[in-house]
Amino acid sequence: QQQQQQQPQQAPAGGVESTNFAEVAMPVPGSVPGVRGSPESSPYETPLVKQRRDHVKAMMKRAWDGYVAHAMGENELMPVSRRGHSAGIFGHTKMGATIVDALDTLFIMNMMDEFKVGRDWVAANLNFNVGAGVSVFEVCIRFVGGLLSAYAMSGDVMFKEKAYDIGKRLLPAFNTPTGIPKAMVNLQSGASHNWGWASGGCSILSEFGTMQLEFEYLTKITGDQAFKEKIERVMKYIVEKPKPPNGMYANYINPDNGNWGANDVSVGALGDSFYEYLLKYWVMKGGRASKNVSGRKPFDDTLDVMRQKLVHRSRQSNLLYFAEGKGNGVQHKMGHLACFMGGLLALAHQGAPTEEKKRWYLEAGGEITHTCHEGYIRTATKIGPEAMYFDGMNEAKSPRADERYYILRPEVVESYFVLWRMTHDNKYRDWAWEAIEAIEQHCRCGVAYCGLKDVERAPPQQDDVQQSFFLAETLKYLYLIFTDDETIDLNKWVFNTEAHPLPVFPSNGL
Repeated sequence: QQQQQQQPQQAPAGGVESTNFAEVAMPVPGSVPGVRGSPESSPYETPLVKQRRDHVKAMMKRAWDGYVAHAMGENELMPVSRRGHSAGIFGHTKMGATIVDALDTLFIMNMMDEFKVGRDWVAANLNFNVGAGVSVFEVCIRFVGGLLSAYAMSGDVMFKEKAYDIGKRLLPAFNTPTGIPKAMVNLQSGASHNWGWASGGCSILSEFGTMQLEFEYLTKITGDQAFKEKIERVMKYIVEKPKPPNGMYANYINPDNGNWGANDVSVGALGDSFYEYLLKYWVMKGGRASKNVSGRKPFDDTLDVMRQKLVHRSRQSNLLYFAEGKGNGVQHKMGHLACFMGGLLALAHQGAPTEEKKRWYLEAGGEITHTCHEGYIRTATKIGPEAMYFDGMNEAKSPRADERYYILRPEVVESYFVLWRMTHDNKYRDWAWEAIEAIEQHCRCGVAYCGLKDVERAPPQQDDVQQSFFLAETLKYLYLIFTDDETIDLNKWVFNTEAHPLPVFPSNGL
């Protein structure tokens, strides 16, 4: 056990935090146990498991080396064109999104030479004083989350200082009558606005409702209460506000007058991570250890309604899935993004308020994950589409060509990982290896990995973008499926929605 908690010999360069954290009752960053365990001593370790773990590490090295060689400092890599790429969410910036997203994955995999390259780039070059409009949500989960995770694991104070800087630059977006932030903010001027396409100037549930973990931890380590106050105001407003007639949170709300927008409900795009953080905020604040279920009541209450209205079974094979609410009706469609719900429900069974809920969360989590696996193995490439439909003609398939792409998304393998940790059923490791083989066969391109334009075409056409979340999430979850339970111990860490682990606080009775 002591051995598991030691830091690597190649300590990252830079000052290591030595602050007395007694006043915030937190483990000192860099000494949080359970970053790297001892896979060799796991009862589930075999030579084949080690071989597969090493294979994922080699995939990470390829993805990282390709980026460093051809796009260092750019947000993302175009592996075939061998140059940088920046999506609209980052504005016109070169902020090294792939570096910040990859740091904790490199650390977990003990790729300390690569970690130091990334760390040194961040220290010397990561500058947020740019006159660019960026997505508040994406910058929070990728940059704030990635820097905080690197800080918690390494103890390098430089990461904390960078996270604090970018965090403060996001705060002007919260200056609205309701406290609900706008979607975009200029990092230099603080000017903010919402997406033009979002239901009459509304803010989006999955964006403004997915900042609690990062802001809570920022307040803990800096003592600056602004972050905690901003996010608590948002969540109090949303949770206490009367819901639309269907009893569920709508995907849109107007930040100026507080009116709900279009009456759409989704655990996929536009809604997904709001529900994730309803549960994980309680987990982060020690809710499981305190056994106080009041902090997770908003999550349990909304899942009760969803069980009645959105959770369905397919006619053909009785597959369990989450549909989407559209006005007063239901669309029998489940996006790839919604496949994280398998893992989230399994996570929710720990500390559930009743035995019935505990049983349903774990069983339904397994069934949703099974459905998403079916979505993978039924395609020509054995990789799932952006959206699956469940109707007379389709079951876990997409009839629409524009929804059959795959952009290296992690949600399905995320659920494999959580279900593996909760059940140790070997099928989840088998399914993960199937996904690895499919990614290697179809997504390997140029100097790294690309997404696919249509998963039903084999061989498929590739898209020439290596998303930063491939390194942050997809490869991290695939690696962790083949480690021991003490590597990122889920009793000590909670993943943000970009798979950046943050420490679980000591129980405070919530």
